[in-house]
Amino acid sequence: MNYAKNILETIGNTPLVKINKLTEELPCLVLAKYETFNPGNSVKDRMALTMIEDAEADGRLKPGGTIIEGTSGNTGMGLALAAIVKGYKCIFVMADKQSKEKVDMLRAVGAEVVVCPTDVEPTDPRSYYSVSKRLGEETPNSWYVNQYDNPSNTKAHYESTGPEIWKQTEGKITHFVVGVGTGGTISGVGKYLKEQNPDVKIWGIDTYGSVFKKYHETGIFDEKEIYPYVTEGIGEDILPKNVNFDIIDGFTKVTDKDAAVYTQLLAKKEGMFLGNSAGAAIKGLLQLKEHFTKDDVVVVLFHDHGSRYVGKMFNDDWMKKMGYIE
Repeated sequence: MNYAKNILETIGNTPLVKINKLTEELPCLVLAKYETFNPGNSVKDRMALTMIEDAEADGRLKPGGTIIEGTSGNTGMGLALAAIVKGYKCIFVMADKQSKEKVDMLRAVGAEVVVCPTDVEPTDPRSYYSVSKRLGEETPNSWYVNQYDNPSNTKAHYESTGPEIWKQTEGKITHFVVGVGTGGTISGVGKYLKEQNPDVKIWGIDTYGSVFKKYHETGIFDEKEIYPYVTEGIGEDILPKNVNFDIIDGFTKVTDKDAAVYTQLLAKKEGMFLGNSAGAAIKGLLQLKEHFTKDDVVVVLFHDHGSRYVGKMFNDDWMKKMGYIE
């Protein structure tokens, strides 16, 4: 009989799906790496499991321990699923800009959730970086994951996501496009793909209010680039160690409005009910159109599921209030 021994064995081997209507203006084939097929409905299941297994192997995570992490929701979900199967407790720290659905979802799988203000400096003791670090120091028998700087994050995508994309495209991929947050996905997939073919182009999707694009182009960490933004899960006001800027060929920035509008369009035009960062990714891909030719095979990775944004990007009252639709 063919079955998984537990839910963690269903992580990975997600499908590639052709995008048809939203990419009609492009000359190339565009394929979505559709990560919502993971059991926690996001790409983060992959690195959550790898980070836990690596921490178990070297003794950072001990039996009956508590997993502590700052998350925008999806990493928390992946960690929580693995914790349930393996017998750990979880405490997650989230910024108050994240959707209510994400907070409720983490509590539904047994995690304790602490919510912190978004509009503070990363070094502020109230920030979600600071609070998660402090809880990691104060909680007995705990392990602070730190997905931003944890090399197992990138390793997970180097070992699974990258090889899957290469195999699924039979090595024909020419461009990989993905939203950048912690940097694990773009750096792990990008490293693997460039090792197979150095000509593959790796493009990052950034958001206004984030430092990535300017830092990549100038080497300057410009604090004037930093301001609050609505788009969830991509962009940063820090430079995570997992972002390997040498592997990335370029960034394009997408506005909050465009990300929200294109999140709705993916659902309405393609039947793809996806999260906010998918809207940013498809709009960013369209902004890069002059880089593509008719022979290209472009893979865009879609991180997470639309159910996490029903109160926001899929709520027309919210969209009107934000000025994103008439």
